[in-house]
Order: sequence, then structure tokens, then C-alpha cells
Amino acid sequence: MGLTAVFAALGTTVALSGCGSSSGSGEVTLKLVAADYDVAGGESSKKYWADLAGAFESENPGIKIDVQIESWNDVDRKVAEMVKAGDAPDIAQIGAYADYAAADKLYTADQMLSIPVQSNFLGPLVDAGEQRRVQYGLPFVASTRLLFYNKKLFTEAGITEDPETWDDLRADAEKLKLNTDVKFPFALPLGPEEAQAETMMWLLSGGDGYTDAVDKYSIDSPQNIETFDWLKDNLVDQKLTGPVAPSKLNRKDAFAAFTRGEVGMLNGHPSLMQAAKKAGVEVGKVPLPGKEGEAKAAMGVADWIMGFKQNDHRAEIGKFLDFVFSDKNVLEFAGQNDLLPVTISASEAMEKNPEHKDLKKFLEELPTSVLPPVGKTSWAAVSENIKKNIGTAVEKDGSPAATLGRIARDATAAENAE
Repeated sequence: MGLTAVFAALGTTVALSGCGSSSGSGEVTLKLVAADYDVAGGESSKKYWADLAGAFESENPGIKIDVQIESWNDVDRKVAEMVKAGDAPDIAQIGAYADYAAADKLYTADQMLSIPVQSNFLGPLVDAGEQRRVQYGLPFVASTRLLFYNKKLFTEAGITEDPETWDDLRADAEKLKLNTDVKFPFALPLGPEEAQAETMMWLLSGGDGYTDAVDKYSIDSPQNIETFDWLKDNLVDQKLTGPVAPSKLNRKDAFAAFTRGEVGMLNGHPSLMQAAKKAGVEVGKVPLPGKEGEAKAAMGVADWIMGFKQNDHRAEIGKFLDFVFSDKNVLEFAGQNDLLPVTISASEAMEKNPEHKDLKKFLEELPTSVLPPVGKTSWAAVSENIKKNIGTAVEKDGSPAATLGRIARDATAAENAE
């Protein structure tokens, strides 16, 4: 998913303490596999888990934590291989939980966590962590998306107000094209890297989304077709999206172009804000405009942590996860990675801390955000279908209704097979 695609770094395996499942002295050793968030290939993720494991072990002498750190390129696959081999970790911090929940391999949240910890998660993240109304996925870190714009280019184009509606987006893109040499007035990455996220942001801005009120796929709803009709007619066909066709533009390349000052506007997340700042690009940030005002909701993204049943360490896993979700630990990890905390109390603490003022607008969007339907076991296939095909909807001879219709039919078939 979104975060997992962003934080790809070199994988390293490190045992922080213990090995196996017991030491012969009445101790329990929990095996934890976690993802590496250090985009620079540094040691921050390893250090975080080493310090956290050491602090936990000092307070809980009967439990040891054996931590294995893997890159985002490998971590989901390696956990899947461990589970298939009958050697599941006790805890995995990875990108998806739904298949393991559907296979009855995970503890539920209420089987592991104390009531104060379980009730402290932000509402949208709880909903996204549920399968058939039962929470299996515990949100580990989160992110939201905002519309970013290049302040220097806006000034050069004579734009003095933040865009608030779709009409504003088109008008501002036209001014950027007319008055500056910017390559991408509005960068629209609908290439295969992460088109499912860009698509969802636009569907939300049009007033709908991927699913309906009863959590069934509604990808080709009239509102969603109207959204892509508008994109095609008003941005793409008007040559306001740059020299690379949206179907060929990947998010990574769009973000890199933004840091080079080649993009007027795009949908971004916190890590892009930091990269742009380092490159000397002054960024404006606003909620994604909707058809007639602010979008109905921002898109949220979360990575997950979960407890596996195989080794029968429910009590020990719960005790460790209660520790993981203390404000101190949640804030430390989110802060060092420019991500958002997943709990109510930690979010409130971050919002009050001037050190994190750049994240304030992202924090404001998180409590009402909408996440992709990650609780569906069909979502992985549906997401892949969107990545491969949604860009064709806005091509010269493309048809939003036809493209969304094909994706919707495949999604319904996948959903019925769950």
C-alpha cells in the first residue's frame, strides 16, 4: 500500500535478543518481523526497535524480543514465506493483514490489547483494520494526502489564493502553463506504481470512493465516472498535466519533478514535503479541492502490525503491543519518519508540539480520512487492476465509463469470490 511503496530501503536482518520460542528457563521469546522505514539506508529503524525491545525486556524479565528488520521490498514476501512454511512470527509489522485474518491466523485486537490501548486508536484506522466488523489489523503508522503547490511558481503565475474547487485547479493550471515555463502545471501520476492511491484521492474529491455505504465496490458509480470525465476534459485534454501521459507517469517521478521545481501542483504526502524543503522548494499545502469545495474526505494510509496465533503467545504479544502503543513509543517512531501517530492521545500531543508544525495540516485531516478497503482479501487484486488500467481512462481516445466499468466488473467478481 501507500506507505509501503514510499519507504523502500535496503533490507537488513538483525537479532536484537534471543532466538527460538523459549529459553528453557521459563522465558518466552517473541519473534517480531518489522519493516525498515529508513529511506536513506541508515540505522534508525533498527535502533528504534533495539531500544524499544531493551526497554520492554527490562520491565518484563520473562519475555524476550527477537527482531528481524527487512526492507519494504521484501518484508511482506518474507512473512508470507514464514507463514506458509509453518514458522509464522509472533508479531509482524507489514503492509497488509487481510489474507492472514481471513485464514484465521491472527488474534483479534481485543484478544491482545488492554481496553485503554484498543480504544485509543483513531476511528478511521480502526475501521480499516477490521474484517467483517472485527479488528485484526492494528495501525502502526499513518499518513494523509494534501494538495501541494510550488509557492514560487504560483507567485510567478500571478496566483494569489489557494485553490478550493475543481474550477480553481483548472484556472490555476492554465495560469501556470501560460505564465511560467513549468513542465507539469498539474502532475497526475496514474502510472502503475501507485495509481490506486491517486485514483482514490480524486474519487473522494468527487464525492464518492471505491466502496458504497455497505462496503461493496462501487468503482463505476455515476459520481466516479463524472470525476474522471472532468479530469480528462479539463486537465488532460487541455494539456495541463505535462509532457508525460498520466498513464505513464509514476508517482516517484512526479515527486522527483516537484523537488526540481518542475511541477506546479500535485497530491503529496509528508515525506515529499521534507524532500522539497531540502531541495529549496517552498511548498503550499491545502486539502484536496472538490467539485464545489473541499473534498468530502482526505485519503488516509496506514501500515499494520498484527499478532499471529501459531505459537500460542497471546498474553505475551498483548503485553508487548500495549508497550509499543504507549505515547512515547508511538510519537518517537512517527516523528523520526515524518509520519502520523495512530492513537488519539499521541496525535493530540504531536499537534501541540511546535517541533511538528509542518505535519499539522496532515494531522487535521487524519481523524476524518478514508482509507482504501484493505480489509477485503480481494483488494490486492483490485488494487493491481487499477494500477495497470486506470490511466487508460484519460488517454486521448479513452473512455472513463468503459475503463471504470471493466475494473468494477472485475472487482465485483473478486469480491464475490472472497
